[in-house]
Amino acid sequence: METFYSVIRRQGITRRSFHKFCSLTATSLGLEPLAADRIANALETKPRVPVIWMHGLECTCCSESFIRSAHPLAKDAVLSMISLDYDDTIMAAAGHQAEAILKETRAKHKGQYILAVEGNPPLNEGGMFCIDGGKPFLEKLKMMADDAMAIIAWGACASWGCVQAAKPNPTQATPIDKVITNKPIIKVPGCPPIAEVMTGVITFITTFGKLPELDRHGRPKMFYSQRIHDKCYRRSHFDAGQFVEEWDDEAARKGYCLYKMGCKGPTTYNACSTVRWNGGVSFPIQSGHGCIGCSEDGFWDKGSFYDRLTNIKQFGIEKNADQIGVAAAAAVGAAVAVHAAMTAVKRLASKRADANQDR
Repeated sequence: METFYSVIRRQGITRRSFHKFCSLTATSLGLEPLAADRIANALETKPRVPVIWMHGLECTCCSESFIRSAHPLAKDAVLSMISLDYDDTIMAAAGHQAEAILKETRAKHKGQYILAVEGNPPLNEGGMFCIDGGKPFLEKLKMMADDAMAIIAWGACASWGCVQAAKPNPTQATPIDKVITNKPIIKVPGCPPIAEVMTGVITFITTFGKLPELDRHGRPKMFYSQRIHDKCYRRSHFDAGQFVEEWDDEAARKGYCLYKMGCKGPTTYNACSTVRWNGGVSFPIQSGHGCIGCSEDGFWDKGSFYDRLTNIKQFGIEKNADQIGVAAAAAVGAAVAVHAAMTAVKRLASKRADANQDR
């Protein structure tokens, strides 16, 4: 198979632009500056990784997000970095032709291809609630997973179950890792995931030939190691006890914290507040809507998106949002009182010293 470098050179991309791409890629993945050389070497020498992209119960929002990536562009990821051999949503082939491609890729690249899964399989009635190519998706998923190098679970549907698995879950929709247990699985949750997070995961695997470091839930640490709350630009208002109380009140117009309006940022791990959406332009909180926690397990079954979290840890003890402002004010007041007392003591001591010298 061709390498990424040979493909882009044939497309007329210059060596200078190639190295610029490698530098931008290293930066977007949060790697050290020297990693750009390692990326360049890998893309020059390693063959493109074959990818099979399958769809179960889902709404295709993950694919919609993926094609809007800016760093790298989706066309670079799909046409150059990987060999996307099968994706029934965007491929020209259909019917028997598509099925033939699937079988050919499985046989030709046994143990070498990545199985990207968008959506999940329903288990009820033998998987008959999701039929793909005349067969239950559950059956095709297991068949293709057997010979895959690794599996990427795109989105909340594949990672956690999402709305399909919400109570009462009549179809018994099930996350990928509950069905496939003998292969490494990378979970890239979100509804949908951020475009650059999706292409970033693909870039890492194709560049370094290994899976990224994962957290205990199977998510890539480089994108899911921090809470949205940790890097939110409204965090200073949270710490100051400044909250939006009602939609479109004065606090909302001033951009205060949306915690009381149900924002799940303090308990949601994702890169929304750093990578952001739409080419890094914005993210839901910046648009005036609280985080709904779509990258977390079972977010559909945790009540209304506008129900606020009950407790948060602040100032070393449990405090709710109503008490934070009072606590902050009390702390400031106490500090002022202590400072005033210390100043008075120093002045009194200074007067006594002067009096002793006069004697």
